Amino acid sequence: MGSTHSIQTFDHEAEFGAYVATPEGTPKAAIIVIQEIFGVNEGIRKKCDGWASQGYLAVAPDLFWRIKPGIELNPDIEVELQEAFGYFGKYDANDGVKDIEATIRAIRAGIGELGGVSKVGAVGYCLGGKLAFMVAARTDIDASVGYYGVMIDQMLDESHAIANPLMLHIPTADHFVGPEAQAAVHAGLDDHPRVTLYDYEGLDHGFAAEMGNRRDEAGAQLADGRTVTFFAEHLA
Repeated sequence: MGSTHSIQTFDHEAEFGAYVATPEGTPKAAIIVIQEIFGVNEGIRKKCDGWASQGYLAVAPDLFWRIKPGIELNPDIEVELQEAFGYFGKYDANDGVKDIEATIRAIRAGIGELGGVSKVGAVGYCLGGKLAFMVAARTDIDASVGYYGVMIDQMLDESHAIANPLMLHIPTADHFVGPEAQAAVHAGLDDHPRVTLYDYEGLDHGFAAEMGNRRDEAGAQLADGRTVTFFAEHLA
């Protein structure tokens, strides 16, 4: 269902790859799927394919291309998990926002032979959840969703710039985002008119992964159902 396309950077000085899944017929909107620290791996591609089956153009940009293009890692394999942490330590999320903004621009202009799509949302996981928040605050993305985003508590001073709807899924037993950080996110965002927060009691980081040991089926189904409804409303 998917193929690889090239997207120009925001400054037009380079390009990076993106996995693109296309629906049958005219897309009703587009969704950017923002990777975890494991790259555009099989799980992220499955996320894209799932959105395409629902009528969306789905695009997953390779955000680690400056470090090493084409990274695909498995979080259930310890050596690959540690490799991913190493990439995360080198990665500048500000570059990620620029690349996602370039992806938004490419989608609206038309990727390859695909016609442009005006309404664009984003959904991200882990690092991608953080980037979903940043993109909501720094770009004109039409709607954003973040799953177990890390370090959002350290960026709440940007929340005033969120102009379009943002939804965050927060597992209460996230071993990367502790209770104090979760409390700070709630204190900073509960009253924001554009932000919706959902807690998932007792669930851990990665509970909505498409495959592997981290997935909690009931939690993933609940969160993903809310995401589907959210995009149906805000990307219509």
